[in-house]
Amino acid sequence: MFKNQKAFTLIEMLVVLMIISVMVMLLIPNLGDKSEEINKKGCEALISVVQSQADAYYIEMNSYPETVKELKENGYITEEQTTCPDDETTLKINENNTVYKDTGTDASS
Repeated sequence: MFKNQKAFTLIEMLVVLMIISVMVMLLIPNLGDKSEEINKKGCEALISVVQSQADAYYIEMNSYPETVKELKENGYITEEQTTCPDDETTLKINENNTVYKDTGTDASS
């Protein structure tokens, strides 16, 4: 028949697919465990951004905004920037003009 064909055999292809499958099975659980940590760090970064926008508001208006909603209404932040990436934690501004995440417990955290 044909000699000197350079191609993968069926067994070689199955071995490659098996190796890829094992790698995917090992990778996906590790990514799922990191989502809480990613949301926490994303929320911390968002707080920094909103705080800098509150400071910019102060520079332009000579007073700090009373609420995060006021920042949004004046175009300093977007609707998506009013809550953390987990979509459960809202951002608020306390009496010290500091942005914090409102977890529904204490306003000083």
